[in-house]
Amino acid sequence: MQKQFNRFKIRAVSAIAAGLFLVNSAWAVDPFTVRDIRVEGLQRVEPGTIFASLPFRVGETYNDDKGSTAIRALFGLGLFKDVRLEVSGDVLVVIVEERPTVADVDFVGTKEFDKEALKKALREVGIADGQPFDKALADKAEQELKRQYINKSLYGVEVITTVTPIERNRVNLTFSVVEGDVAKIKEIHITGNKAFSESTLLNLFDLDTGGWLSWYTKSDRYSRAKLNADIETLRSYYLSRGYLEFKIDSTQVAISPDKQSIAITLNVTEGERFIVSGVKLEGNYLGKEEEFKSLVTIKPGEAYNADAVAETTKAFSDYFGTFGFAFAKVEVTPEIDRANNRVAFVLQAEPSRRAYVRRINVAGNNRTRDEVVRREFRQFESSWYDGDKIRLSRDRVDRLGFFNEVSMDTQEVTGTADQVDVTVNVVEKPTGNLQLGAGYSSADSVSLMFGIKQENVFGSGNYLGIDVNTSKSNRQLVLSTIDPYFTADGISRSIDVYDRTSSPLTGQGGDYKLKTRGASIRFGVPFTETDTVYFGSGYERLTIVPGTLLPVSYLDYANQFGYTSSSIPLTVGWSRDTRDSALVPTSGRYQRVYGDWGVAGDIKFVRVNYQIQQYIPLNKQFTIALNGELGWGKGLSGQPYPLFKNYYSGGLGSVRGFEQSSLGPRDTSDLATGAPKKLTLNAELVAPFPGAGNDRTLRIYGFVDAGNVFKESYKLNGPDGLRVSTGLGISWISPVGPLRIAYAVPIRKQSTDRIERLQFQIGTSF
Repeated sequence: MQKQFNRFKIRAVSAIAAGLFLVNSAWAVDPFTVRDIRVEGLQRVEPGTIFASLPFRVGETYNDDKGSTAIRALFGLGLFKDVRLEVSGDVLVVIVEERPTVADVDFVGTKEFDKEALKKALREVGIADGQPFDKALADKAEQELKRQYINKSLYGVEVITTVTPIERNRVNLTFSVVEGDVAKIKEIHITGNKAFSESTLLNLFDLDTGGWLSWYTKSDRYSRAKLNADIETLRSYYLSRGYLEFKIDSTQVAISPDKQSIAITLNVTEGERFIVSGVKLEGNYLGKEEEFKSLVTIKPGEAYNADAVAETTKAFSDYFGTFGFAFAKVEVTPEIDRANNRVAFVLQAEPSRRAYVRRINVAGNNRTRDEVVRREFRQFESSWYDGDKIRLSRDRVDRLGFFNEVSMDTQEVTGTADQVDVTVNVVEKPTGNLQLGAGYSSADSVSLMFGIKQENVFGSGNYLGIDVNTSKSNRQLVLSTIDPYFTADGISRSIDVYDRTSSPLTGQGGDYKLKTRGASIRFGVPFTETDTVYFGSGYERLTIVPGTLLPVSYLDYANQFGYTSSSIPLTVGWSRDTRDSALVPTSGRYQRVYGDWGVAGDIKFVRVNYQIQQYIPLNKQFTIALNGELGWGKGLSGQPYPLFKNYYSGGLGSVRGFEQSSLGPRDTSDLATGAPKKLTLNAELVAPFPGAGNDRTLRIYGFVDAGNVFKESYKLNGPDGLRVSTGLGISWISPVGPLRIAYAVPIRKQSTDRIERLQFQIGTSF
């Protein structure tokens, strides 16, 4: 709006100046009837544009006022540099000089910004191909470009705008940029601090003087927004440790003459440390004073903590919200005793009026459909405001895993006393993974690979996965789809169809094959907000094509069940998910139990698996993550447990540091066969990656793993006992999915175990 206003001022001033210049020659005429109107000087503008802007027509009377109005109207079009009116008898001649038209906009030397993004930004302010050239706008664009570079710490940037006239009254507009070097932060100092060392305080900041990871974090690039955030972090640090009257006196940012280095100095006054002497509740608490008192986290006898005060007021507001009081006010008044460094707090509450939600809005979902977000809401429009339901709705949207950020805003409806609008703001993340590949080897000849996994296909909230591999040793075609809202009330449906053929590599010898074909369907029924029960069935057909060097375990299986066997299992499961996020959980618990029961076909068996994950936040940065998994299987109807239903262990997702699926029993051909019983235990301490600040998408973790798979009779202390490893890893929410890299050292192993210390995986956390 401001840019449009400035453009209007320029045109208005030009029109007035031109009008004053022409007052004697054009306006000082006696009124007359216009017999004809001629237009001269047009090159690209259509004559109809001129005639449509004139306040008179042929046959009407012309006078000085109409001439003045005509000139202002023509200048207001923004198409002309000059406009004159001349009278020849009873013929009015409109003489114009067109502004040049922009033929092309180009940028030279821009590395920090994409050219197309810059062109789009200029197009929004009126500088684009085919638009009239406006020198004032070009100058503003130049200054805005410099400002954007300064925001990226490129203070030495130089921008030169070149206007090149070409044929047909057009110009080429070129912005030549010399970006220069990035100005780095060389010094950060805090003065006035006594209670804490400067190094302790500077470790709180996202800005720093550079480190080995600065190329990624850009933490040594000055940003006013980042500095303000660091100042608030510093303030919060003091206020949470008793320094009630802490203040920042001044902030000084100095740049060197060569514009290559920056020095930052913060001057602070700590004040005295205060101890809480008491807490009182005053006001209207709906007759539930004892319930509100249980929410108080301000503890008398301990140092003043601003976080505890904020937590208490938020808890009060949230609790009022559960009764529909969206406008509840909770004010905290400190009563300071400076003589004894004591402070007491009075919590004054006024619930105000009860409100209901008029409208729920969804913002930020450029690809995801509104209904995908709205169907997770438990707060409904035109119903009483409920704080618990709004928080539950936010958590459910976050657990979808489609968004990097999910937040809720509540706004009062103007002109009403009891209505609010709720807006859920989301930041979408990539939810698809496309893989294309081709390879050639003497063992497999030419092989093609194609895979697509989309958790939010076409923004519908549905999952679609397709995997194709033409490798000679591992051919497969897998199709998976999940519709989380197969019915309107939230019953999900999952379908899997697969066709796999595996055979040994040429270098391994043997020409046998293992073919697996099948399909399954499963439904999930939500019984509560966090509990879902699954049931379904499927069909699987396994064919062993005999050949040379057939593994002994495969031959034993064929002797028991035949070279071709089938099974029709029924599937039953249950899950409970109270995690705060499916993408990067920091608190809550996830549990699941599922079982397969082979009720028909050649193979009769039962298999049960239980998994539990617990996330314990130590503070805003550190989280303990625990995982446990227990599996058990048994053959039915007098049959042994089938080989190809065994559990496997080893590698990422179970016991890191050992080769994937290599633990457990082996047959005489040294093939890992798995086993009908499984135990896996994992513990992780998750922390921010050094130098990455509080970036949730990049984390480092230390871990301890224990586990193995076991035969029906096993000994934990024997050769088939638990394997244990420890190590470090990195997790990154990459554009293609969660990426985890781990380096592990086995600390309990056997000499026959296959060790693989460095492993990586794109997939889930455990």
